[in-house]
Amino acid sequence: MPPASCICIDHAALSVPGPRGVIQTPGLPDLSIVSTGGTIASRIDYRTGSVTSQSDAADILTAIPELAQIANYRTLPLAAILSENMTPAIWQELARAVHAEILDGATGVIVTHGTDTMAYSAAALSFMIDTPVPIVVVGSQRSADRPSSDNAMNAVCAAAAATSALGEVAVVMHATTSDDTCAIHRGTRVRKMHTSRRDAFRSMGIPPIGTVAYPSRAVTLTPAAVTRGTHTLALRDRLEPHCALVQFCPGMVPDLFIAYEGYRGLVLSGTGLGHVSTMLIPAIKKLVDAGTVVIMTSQCLHGRVCDRVYDTGRDLLNAGVVEGGDMLPEVALVKLMWVLGNERDCAKAAVMMGADLKGELIRRSAHGL
Repeated sequence: MPPASCICIDHAALSVPGPRGVIQTPGLPDLSIVSTGGTIASRIDYRTGSVTSQSDAADILTAIPELAQIANYRTLPLAAILSENMTPAIWQELARAVHAEILDGATGVIVTHGTDTMAYSAAALSFMIDTPVPIVVVGSQRSADRPSSDNAMNAVCAAAAATSALGEVAVVMHATTSDDTCAIHRGTRVRKMHTSRRDAFRSMGIPPIGTVAYPSRAVTLTPAAVTRGTHTLALRDRLEPHCALVQFCPGMVPDLFIAYEGYRGLVLSGTGLGHVSTMLIPAIKKLVDAGTVVIMTSQCLHGRVCDRVYDTGRDLLNAGVVEGGDMLPEVALVKLMWVLGNERDCAKAAVMMGADLKGELIRRSAHGL
């Protein structure tokens, strides 16, 4: 046997076992999968006949062999919940875990998540982490044991996006009802628009920032996408939990706002340009005077708040309500929690809410969007 110094090994040709025996191939990018549950990690519980979150990231890797062709993986099972059970405290745990994975050398992070509150979590990660690498949030509309499941294609497209030139938090989901393309949506401009369709997710106010073709896995990013290495890694994970989102409806009574006395922040989802009933304004002013930052958004899916057109809007401004531009109400809530977690001064917090921090505000609405 020749001496060890004479043995030549082609390391690129070697494969080693990864999580639960998944093959790892030297030379491929190193990704981390942080699992929180949701339908992408669900299957039928035959005891009850319902879909339940029972799998973690390692199960997803073994169930979708194509993922091993794209990258090597570390897996971290953070939670195993359906996304209606997500909380701001778990957002903070998630942000810390993702930050740690990037610090540990991950060149991209995939977060598996239920679709119902995915947009909230994507926004939370967007505000809490400055990232130099892709952070891709992915889920599925239909569980893995259904013939029409979208879990495998979504996961593969998410891995492709996580190895691309992307450098921000994004949601990757089916772009059409066919198995041909996934859209890459900015984490602060995305909303679930259908209860069950595979193409339920849409970018609001802007086009998607990219696409992933399937089965080629070719990633195309638009010029609007933040690219890899643009930001230096930083974690700012403080959140103010005493914030709420209230949707106005005709007949709403002022007494409702008594429940929010002592809250540090309140987002109103008003009608049209950002309106509520005139009889509610004194109760809203009382909250503002007591130190609650109140942000006005619109229930309309497109366009921006402008409270300078009608008397009601001007009265709201005089009461101290802050215009939320074209922020989605749910994104405004998450941003307000983050802003108030990092800034105690109400006036400074209001200024921050009016600034575009993570692509959540568009200065001018595109025609037709």
